[in-house]
Amino acid sequence: MDVLTDNWSVYGEGFLGTVELTVYSSLLALVLGFLMASFRVAPVRALRAFGTVWVTVLRNTPLTLLFFAVLLGLPRFGLVLPFQVFAVLALGCYTSAFICEALRSGINTVPAGQGEAARSLGMTFGQTLGSIVLPQAFRSVIPPVGSTLIALAKNSAIAGAFSVTELLGTYRTLNELGYSIIWTFIWIALGYLIITLTISLLFHGLERRRGVAR
Repeated sequence: MDVLTDNWSVYGEGFLGTVELTVYSSLLALVLGFLMASFRVAPVRALRAFGTVWVTVLRNTPLTLLFFAVLLGLPRFGLVLPFQVFAVLALGCYTSAFICEALRSGINTVPAGQGEAARSLGMTFGQTLGSIVLPQAFRSVIPPVGSTLIALAKNSAIAGAFSVTELLGTYRTLNELGYSIIWTFIWIALGYLIITLTISLLFHGLERRRGVAR
């Protein structure tokens, strides 16, 4: 218990850092995931190709390699931002590929006749997608989207290796101070458990209210 009580500020800073990374990266992933899912079902071939390339490249690229590309590669092109912003970009873009596929699978569950009926009424692709298809698709993709964001929270631990303040990185400071590495990691694991359970409960409540009855 002394590991936690004697270093409350260290754990607190790391915990808040992980929460911030998770929240901002999740928002970016949801926006990009929605956009790429729209591209992948769009009637324009160029948009479908762009969405396919985005998903294929990011889903098959190790997240650590993506961190290296973003945090060390972008500054070489003159884009200099705080490391936390780079970490959000890496996490958000990577996770957006999985959000995209979850949304696309939900879109595919909506009967094609509904989209055809909407188009016959003169609705545009954007109107059909936003007003008819996505509201129905969203109900079926709540669980996989929630699981993806839980994975994002755990993946944020990689950011600590790139000078970004987050929960797992606190072990280095505490190890240098001579605290037990076992108890250090136990409290770190508890912090991640709090974050992931919060996300799980949030999406469980959302599923109960808006999800498809099974």
